[in-house]
Order: sequence, then C-alpha cells, then structure tokens
Amino acid sequence: MNDRDQRTKWFLEDRFGLFIHWGLYAIPARGEWVRSFEKISNQEYQPYFEEFNPTHYNPKDWAKVAKAAGQKYAVLTTKHHDGFCLFDSQLTDYKATNTLAKRDLVKEYVEAFREEGLKVGFYFSIIDWYHNDYPAFGDRQHPMRDQSDFKDKEIDFDKYLDYMHGQVKELLTRYGKIDIMWFDFSYDDMTGEKWKATELVKMVRELQPDIIIDNRLGGNIKSAQPEIYAGDFYSPEQIIPPQGILNEVGEQVPWEACITLNDHWGYHAKDQNYKSAKQVIRTLVECVSKNGNLLLNVGPDAKGIIPEESIEILAEVGKWMDRNGESIYGCKAADLPKPEWGRYTQKGNTLYAHVYDRGIGPIYFAGLKDRIKKARLLADGSELHVFTPWMAADYSDAESGAFITLSGARLPDEKDTVIELELFN
Repeated sequence: MNDRDQRTKWFLEDRFGLFIHWGLYAIPARGEWVRSFEKISNQEYQPYFEEFNPTHYNPKDWAKVAKAAGQKYAVLTTKHHDGFCLFDSQLTDYKATNTLAKRDLVKEYVEAFREEGLKVGFYFSIIDWYHNDYPAFGDRQHPMRDQSDFKDKEIDFDKYLDYMHGQVKELLTRYGKIDIMWFDFSYDDMTGEKWKATELVKMVRELQPDIIIDNRLGGNIKSAQPEIYAGDFYSPEQIIPPQGILNEVGEQVPWEACITLNDHWGYHAKDQNYKSAKQVIRTLVECVSKNGNLLLNVGPDAKGIIPEESIEILAEVGKWMDRNGESIYGCKAADLPKPEWGRYTQKGNTLYAHVYDRGIGPIYFAGLKDRIKKARLLADGSELHVFTPWMAADYSDAESGAFITLSGARLPDEKDTVIELELFN
C-alpha cells in the first residue's frame, strides 16, 4: 500500500461528508461569489465586516445535524476568496475575532465536530481578493479586474505567498490533528509552482503527516507519476464523473464530488431550488458505485443558522442511512455492469442492489444465477427468495440470471430500496 492509499483509506470507507460555506457573504445573502460578480471593492464590502455578528452560531448543532445525516467528516471554509478569516490569524486584522463575534469560530467548529466523532477538514482559499499583494487588474476573477486605478499598482506576490503559506501553517498547528486540507483553487497561470506548491505541500505534510489534500493546487493527479502537490483526491464540482476517475495507466484515483443542496455554496436568501432527499441519496449511491465520495454542502445564514430546508433534507437522508448505511460505508464499485433498474455497490462478498425502478414482475439480476447465497431487504433484514419464475424459464438470459420478487406494485422505499445479496465465494 503506497502513502496515498494509506492516507485515504479512512476517506474511502467513510464516503459521505458535509461541506460548509460560511462567511461575510452570508450577510448580502447573494452567494459566496457576490464580491466578484458585483465587482464590490474592499471599502464597499467593509460594512459586512462591521455587521458580522452570528448570534446563533453553535457548531455543536451543525455537528449533530451532520452525524444524524450519516456524514462522517466535515470541511469548513476557514477563509474564502474574499479573504475574511473565521480563525484568529495573527497575520491579518481581517478576521472573526475583530468582528462583533469576538472569537475564533474555527476553534469552536473543530471542537464540536470532534466531540461527535466526525473527522475535521479545512477549506482554504489560495486566492484572496482582500490582500494588497494579490493581482487585481486583468485577473479573471478579482472584483477590481476592470478598474484602471489598479492597472499600475505595484504588488509583491512573494509577500502574498508568505502570507498565504503562513496562514496554512497557523491552521495546521493550532487545532490538533486535521484530517483534510481542501485548497481552492488554481486557474489560468495561477497554478502549481505559482503558489510555491511543492514548498507548501512539504510544509503541510511535515505538520500533519496523515492529512489528505485535494487536487486544486494544480498538477496532474491523473498522471502515473503525479507532482507532489497534485493531491490525494480528485474534486469534481457539481458533476458526477461518468466512469469514476482513473489515472493514465488505468488505476483508481480517489475522488470526491462536491455538490450543493440548492444552486449556491454560500447562503442565498432567494435560492429555494433545493434537491430532494431522493436526489441526494441517489447521488451518494452513484458516487460510491463509481468508487467516489460525496461532499454535500450547506450555507448557513448571517446568524449562523443552517437553513431549515437543508436540515430537513439531511434528516431524511439520515433516516435512510440509518437503515441502509451498510450499502455505503466501506463499499466500492461492483464487479458487474450497471443494472437497468438502478445501481450496485459492493463490500467483499456482499453485493448491494439499489433498486430505483420497480418495473413489472420480478427484479432480474444478470449474471448472478447460482451465485446468490442469501438475499435480504437491507432496511429491515427480511428474507427475499431467489428463484426462476415459470414464465421466465424459456428465456435465454434466464440461464445466467437470478430473479427476486418484491411484493406489491410499489417499491418498499421509492427513494432507493436496497437488497443485500450475500454471494458465494
């Protein structure tokens, strides 16, 4: 087992995590990119800093929500692109301790999630629209990209890199063991060694030897010999890779899809376009069926409250996970093609059939004739019979397949009915 395999072992067993995007942008409540989209200057954004007062922030509540949903780890935005820090950085005054909050919000998050037995991750933006030495004019993302006042402004990018590396060091030396470092993000020529990425990752590995890192510093994680900074896992955003992720020699690459519950990462007061619990469950199953993880996002509001809609969806997912989590945790892709009625996940000799489409008659399991030792409905453990019905005996594919009948015209669980199949060795 190589170093990456060792580091990511827990990650590929846990499979389901909570992403939390939270910061000053919760006050304008138009999403986390509001500064860039609306080209808001530091001065125009400053009132949000002065107002920031999350009176209802209680990460213990957040941690309980995540645990009840069946999530095993979390990743919090310690600093997003606007440069505002939720932690008590000694390298800037632009931080939560200097707002009406008057405290280190990251410290409380770490303690609360650890208390619930969840692993702890930090999101950290390597870009920074607040810092004086970060490139503004002509940049693709910066709020001041079109402002001629910034055209001839002198910057010292090395000074910015010292600041950025210094903040990563702070995060990884103050809060004990950190499980995930989620950097965001590289673009255009702002990638790889532009960030002094090799030096940065060496420092991270020295401070936290077991930490896992995403692939957004740059490099090519799909190479047979990836750069040191290419990361431990691939991070597709708002999409599930059609075939999972393989490197150029056909080996599995750990990956995690990050997905929003509505259409924004940060709190957006008017975005009610929430995914259903059924969509979330099936997305999680699809990720696992392709050897991937799901990092599902919530965006707490300016007071520090996770929207009620998000909590309700997560609670419903949690009820399903409570009954069916065995088909997710520690599972991976099955050694069978995708069935027409749903998905497979597998753990050793146990195959989990995730049935989405009831169809008519018995459920057909291609290629499994005489391979099934025992069949149970996972949610309640009730026995299911494997047989070949008389009306299928003459079909050519019946010779290689198995059949299981589910009583009734509807699935026991319309979101995802899981059949646990114990296979002969």
